[in-house]
Amino acid sequence: MGEGAVWGARVEETLVPAAPLSPRPAHPQASEDKVKQLVTEIGWEIQQLSMAGCYWLSGSTLEHVARCRGLVKVNLSGCHLTSLRLSKVLSALQCLRSLAIDVSPGFDASQLSGECKATLSRVRELKQTLYTPSYGVVPCCTSLEKLLLYFEILDRTREGAVLSGQLMVGQSNVPRYQHLRVFYARLAPGYINQEVVRLYLAVLSDRTPENLHAFLISVPGSFAESGATKNLLESMARNVALDALQLPKSWLNGSALLQHMKFSSPFYFSFSRCALSGGHLIRRVIDGGRDLRSLAGLNLSGCAHCLAPDSLLRKAEDDIDSGILETLVAACGNLRHLNLSAAHHHSPEGPGRHLCQLLARLCHLRSLSLPVCAVADSAPRADRAPVQPATHAVPRGFGKKVRIGVPSGPDPFSGQAGPLPCSVFWSLLKSVPFLDRLELIGSNFSSAMPRNEPAIRNSLPPCGRAQSVGDSEVAAIGQLAFLRHLTLAQLPSILTGSGLVSIGLQCQQLQSLSLAHLGTMGKVAYTSALSDMLKHCKRLKDLRLEQPYFNANAQFFQALSQCSALQRLCLVSRSGTLQPEAVLAFMARCLHVVVCHLFTGESLSTCRSLQQSLLRSLSLQQHTAWLSVPWAVFADLSRPPGVRVGQLLCSWGVAPRSPRQTPSLSDVGPASSRLPQPGRVPHARCLGLHFVFSPRPAWLASLFFGCSKPY
Repeated sequence: MGEGAVWGARVEETLVPAAPLSPRPAHPQASEDKVKQLVTEIGWEIQQLSMAGCYWLSGSTLEHVARCRGLVKVNLSGCHLTSLRLSKVLSALQCLRSLAIDVSPGFDASQLSGECKATLSRVRELKQTLYTPSYGVVPCCTSLEKLLLYFEILDRTREGAVLSGQLMVGQSNVPRYQHLRVFYARLAPGYINQEVVRLYLAVLSDRTPENLHAFLISVPGSFAESGATKNLLESMARNVALDALQLPKSWLNGSALLQHMKFSSPFYFSFSRCALSGGHLIRRVIDGGRDLRSLAGLNLSGCAHCLAPDSLLRKAEDDIDSGILETLVAACGNLRHLNLSAAHHHSPEGPGRHLCQLLARLCHLRSLSLPVCAVADSAPRADRAPVQPATHAVPRGFGKKVRIGVPSGPDPFSGQAGPLPCSVFWSLLKSVPFLDRLELIGSNFSSAMPRNEPAIRNSLPPCGRAQSVGDSEVAAIGQLAFLRHLTLAQLPSILTGSGLVSIGLQCQQLQSLSLAHLGTMGKVAYTSALSDMLKHCKRLKDLRLEQPYFNANAQFFQALSQCSALQRLCLVSRSGTLQPEAVLAFMARCLHVVVCHLFTGESLSTCRSLQQSLLRSLSLQQHTAWLSVPWAVFADLSRPPGVRVGQLLCSWGVAPRSPRQTPSLSDVGPASSRLPQPGRVPHARCLGLHFVFSPRPAWLASLFFGCSKPY
């Protein structure tokens, strides 16, 4: 059943049987037969079923879900379901309590049967992804306690027509939120998404649920506050006690909302990009008599003054107030997730006052995001010798093989075989050995191809203090034996990349790696070290590399092919080069790769030739892959945009069936923000493996192929 379905019980998550289906079938028809066989034989036992991303399943196969009459939780996100077919499936699931679906153009709630609406009335948890203006099935879910909304609506149709944010016919029933406890909305860029989410919020403003405990809205860019949202926030401040809060920055800036909000046992706060000073943070969040020992997540990304006293004259390069950070650490001692990126946090001189020394007290941390300048030991001085890279953790000669069994590197728990460096960053990582995710991003870093920010070709230079962070600090990351996700961006003092090899040798759990702008601009001196690192990353699934002038040669792809678990590759290199033969050999060896995103400076003829060669080889191998060009470099690619090769051939006229739209639902990554504007394309010559059918402006077609017709 490995190709079609996996049967098992997730004891650590639930005590009910679960059946997740594979989103990457080796042969669609064989997999559909296995799904039908599985549901027929053991459907009566299944209580949880995840079919997320199984776009390859036909409607007739999806109808077999109705045989799992004991289902309590089902995830149908990414599956092609019409209103009538959804009605038929849900009518048989009387025990259903949790549902995840997509609402696509053509959805009509009036086509749902009475039995289907009866099932929906008992659903308590709903995840709904909207590709068209609609309330979806929310009005039918009268017992809803948890509502997760993902707005992925296009501003324009594929033909270029402007869409309206008004709801379609048969979709204007008003939702009911009287039992709601969790409201979460995540918006993709576009004014239509903002218009539609206002319709959902307008109902909340009329009558705020008394049991509301979590209210989170994630919006890229600006989102103007309206009269309805003001009434909603005032009602929340009067009537509810929240545990989690995330609001658009324009709703918090300049308001006293935090001072009046009531919190019971808060576990998550997000003040990303807000103009929140350290004094306001202490007075309105900590000194309000709130018990923050339950707080598990705190997002202060882009809050330039959150660790500084109230001063309008403060500059970005000024030192932080260690007392504010110390108060914050003492009040939130059980933090597991902390984000301080996208700001300059410079530590003052003096023992025990460094940011890393204070954060070392948070021993429960599992994810941490910091600006590069924050981990520098102190301010650079003319009389201080530059930091030398640590090379003892790496075998001499990048071309030599590592002898298995020989202690050529440091122990992952003891730090190093030799003397421990006296770096504050090294000490911080030693204090949080169970860190799962680490992001070290330059304060002035801007991605060349962001999703939700204007594309800026001339980005700001690195912070002055970041010049003292180099290979030795990167090598310190090798202590984290349980690290699974790593992001390094805008580290100008990377000389040889020797620290990367240390990470590859010791961080054997690494699954996701993002590297951007390492070393001096125009020089790529760490290619050999990166190749040596990749040879040891046997569990690596995602690699995202943004480096101008990068030469993706045969050595790089040969090393990359040794990452046996690799599924997604994203390469963005302005004025970079690649070897098409190496790409073909890599794709032939790595049969698990489902996403290949390549942007380089190659010519259009080279791009087209490589595309045709890949199409021929993958179609012959029945290889399941997405060949696409992404919007962003640091977006989460776990749910990538794109289409399978079988769908791809449909779009080229091989079959009459049109491909299914599968847009990305990823959140904005640490280095991405608003979508690039027309006329500000970073570079027009790129390797465009473009077979994406994700939401995007029509003008982006010229970036991929240089053609004038939108898709």
